[in-house]
Amino acid sequence: MMKTLAVVLLIYATISCQKEKLKSEAFSYNEIKNSPDLIVEKSIRIDTVLLHSFNNKTLSDFYKSTNYRAIWQSENKRKIILKALLKSDEEGLNPDDYKIKTLSDFEKKSTTLNNSDLVKYDILLTSSFQKYIAHLTNGTLNPRKLYKNWDLKENYIDLNETLTNLLASDSLADKIEQLKPNHIVYKKLKKALQLIHTFPKDNFKALKIAGIITPNDTNPSIIDIKKRLNYWKELETQDSLTPIYEKETIRALKKFQERHGLAIDGIIGPKTISCLNISKKQRIQQIIVNLERWKWYPKEMGKEYAIINIPDYRLSLIKDKDTLRTHKVIVGRAKRKSPILSSKLTQVVFNPTWTVPPTILREDVIPAILKNRSYLTKSNIKVYDYNGKIIGPYEWQLSQAKRYRYVQSPGTFNSLGMIKIIFPNRFSVYLHDTNHRDYFDKIDRSLSSGCVRVDNPLELTEYLLNDPVNWNLGKITEILQSEKTKFVKIKKEVSFHLLYWTAWSKNNKLIFRDDIYNLDADLYTKLRN
Repeated sequence: MMKTLAVVLLIYATISCQKEKLKSEAFSYNEIKNSPDLIVEKSIRIDTVLLHSFNNKTLSDFYKSTNYRAIWQSENKRKIILKALLKSDEEGLNPDDYKIKTLSDFEKKSTTLNNSDLVKYDILLTSSFQKYIAHLTNGTLNPRKLYKNWDLKENYIDLNETLTNLLASDSLADKIEQLKPNHIVYKKLKKALQLIHTFPKDNFKALKIAGIITPNDTNPSIIDIKKRLNYWKELETQDSLTPIYEKETIRALKKFQERHGLAIDGIIGPKTISCLNISKKQRIQQIIVNLERWKWYPKEMGKEYAIINIPDYRLSLIKDKDTLRTHKVIVGRAKRKSPILSSKLTQVVFNPTWTVPPTILREDVIPAILKNRSYLTKSNIKVYDYNGKIIGPYEWQLSQAKRYRYVQSPGTFNSLGMIKIIFPNRFSVYLHDTNHRDYFDKIDRSLSSGCVRVDNPLELTEYLLNDPVNWNLGKITEILQSEKTKFVKIKKEVSFHLLYWTAWSKNNKLIFRDDIYNLDADLYTKLRN
């Protein structure tokens, strides 16, 4: 009797599971079927042989959820999607990736297409729309496959669930708009793309100068420089151009230098000439690759977050979309790039010690010790063996050099300065003070070994700790003067984003920064191949 009951229960459970599975698979179908613009039950059946020829599991799964029925009966919805695909270049995407010409040809003949062609149109439109959604929400390329030091989580999206919801919506155009990155920088990049397309075609020859040109100089190259400044709308058109570098041109050049993150000194040197030589076509490509990057970046940055743009050498603290404060930063040089990542600020370390990382040990510290054993004493670095025993400068052995642990004591001379701000990451990088604060006066601040040095770190720390009684500037100064290491948890929720972009717009002006890691041109080539 008990065995019979067990068998009955097992059969019942199996049937129930099958029902749940069928119910789950039917969800998308029922949702689409109930859409006011679609009549799926009366629609044409999809040719599964043709469907499988696309070799696309996501596409096949979608049509399985519709009972293998065509779903694009609504002319209005088809045209909304075609318009989005046609204008995808405004998002930095390539309309050709979505077979827009073939789709447009189908649409023109939609009322006269036979069933076979209607099926082809339906499948191709779905496939192209799925690809567009994927590109819009995650970019065309995968940064995790391109770069070893880019640690960004994928912006997860269920393509078929998203497509089902879009089909069932009575405001398809608005829903598509909501899929686009919503960050202000992405919007400023789109504006930059619009702005640069207003400039006429350029056919300038490369500028070449010997040495530098200073205010009030006379130089034949000034005429071509004036033409270039006029093209970029920094200098008003003049009836006649002279080779004199006069006041009006100096003013125009300084505006150009400011837009490009150069020293605003009015001196025409190699870096200014290099920027003047970049063509409209190159700038368009630069904007497009930055639009791609911003599709990789997190859709939700956090209610309050710190964000660093590496090529702009700047940290901004944002709360409720308002910029509360900014700090100059020093970032990794090209050979030791700062990584791209998102994390959270979790802890402050006052008077930190510094354990020398492997790369700096190999490339900097060991050669310095070999040159002069007193380097360790002068740098206040203690060397420990694997037993924790201190190794004196003249006990140090090259054969054991990479097995030792090298620790710099706290103090004003410490490479990390007086403050270190931690955010969990797999690269062992962090924000910190510096014992070379004069470096913040430099224009090009790609100088570190990967970590990020922050100007005015005391003020930033006081804000992050958010405790006027226990952690005001006075109390922080007392701790620093003690030269004792102290760890303090950051209690408020502050996200952290270390990112990279070289173009945007501001007040209807194009803004560019030097591509310090030489990523832009290569990324554009990969996008268009």
